Amino acid sequence: MKIVVQKFGGTSVADTERISAIAERIAATCADGYSVVVVVSAMAGETDRLLTLAKAFAEQPRGRELDVLLSTGEQVTIALLAMALNKIGMSAVSYTGSQVQILTDKVHNKARIVRIDDANVLGDLERGRVVVVAGFQGVDEAGNITTLGRGGSDTTAVALAAALKADECQIYTDVDGVYTTDPRIVPEARRLERVTYEEMLEMASLGAKVLQIRSVEFASKYKVNLRVLSSFESGQGTLITAEENIMEQALISGVTLNRDEAQLVLTGVPDRPGVASNILGPVAAANIEVDMILQNTGADGATDFTFTVHRNDYDQALEILERLAIEMNARGVTGDKTIVKISIVGVGMRSHAGIAARMFRALADESINIRMISTSEIKISVVVDEKYSELGVRSLHSEFGLENELESN
Repeated sequence: MKIVVQKFGGTSVADTERISAIAERIAATCADGYSVVVVVSAMAGETDRLLTLAKAFAEQPRGRELDVLLSTGEQVTIALLAMALNKIGMSAVSYTGSQVQILTDKVHNKARIVRIDDANVLGDLERGRVVVVAGFQGVDEAGNITTLGRGGSDTTAVALAAALKADECQIYTDVDGVYTTDPRIVPEARRLERVTYEEMLEMASLGAKVLQIRSVEFASKYKVNLRVLSSFESGQGTLITAEENIMEQALISGVTLNRDEAQLVLTGVPDRPGVASNILGPVAAANIEVDMILQNTGADGATDFTFTVHRNDYDQALEILERLAIEMNARGVTGDKTIVKISIVGVGMRSHAGIAARMFRALADESINIRMISTSEIKISVVVDEKYSELGVRSLHSEFGLENELESN
């Protein structure tokens, strides 16, 4: 049995007309000889509407009750899609996360999938049915409804594909694939035919919003072939797969831009063992994630400690640092919310020297000053002033020839 898991997001199921169009697309996949499992999100805007209802009673609703409420969004969609499929002569059955059963841990609102009982789904597929599953939700061992957090339907789809050993997991969105950069910034940006799991993970974490990070991690762990496709037009999309499945590797696969960055600097901190822990401990205790870190020790034996956080966490992090500055007898605290992070990503970096030098030269040629640098085996990130964000992206996209199919050098 050839199995394909297809996932459709909120904009793809925004109204009955779009749901009917999706039903036709699913029928065409079945006609090609595939058994199809469909995972759907709530209709566009529905989750936000439900959250607004909940906050009419509590700013921070109880996690268990919030999950009960939010899970209803997907239940509406699965029922409507099953009806649409039945209308065009396709046998279809809908399942909630608890009916499948998608077993999760006990963490409400951000649950993680523990295992999936695929018996019901496989039984229906063998009987020739299309199985429509509610994304974003599961159930814990005590029978409580849980949800997987924003974007959790992607994770549901990949987890089902792994459990069913599906040939492919297809994620349908409002874009037709993964691009070398944001086409709104660089019109010449090119859709990539294939990228590796590692590249997609880096691109997703660095600002590309095409896929949820947890779903790519899941796909990489269980070697599920992921394909990003458009719900509204035909095409091959972008395949996300293992590195060994890609014949030739481009030097750089993409340029990403993250506008949600803010920088904080604690200056003149006495340089002694444990200083980094003393600074970052209280920040972590406030549930603030730190991104890039830079520590400079001057001739006077004092350290300037610089790091970046999400822009939404800037005010809280600044307050923490101002308190620490007094406790640690530091010279002061400065901050800046007018920065961005630009990154280049590509597994081709592993076998090529001089990539960083080319990146820095391209930015220098545009008089763009680099404030912080971070590297890994397959990516280089820099922090620059916000006013240079689009110019920086365009210059790097051009420098590495990303408008072309494959850079040879």
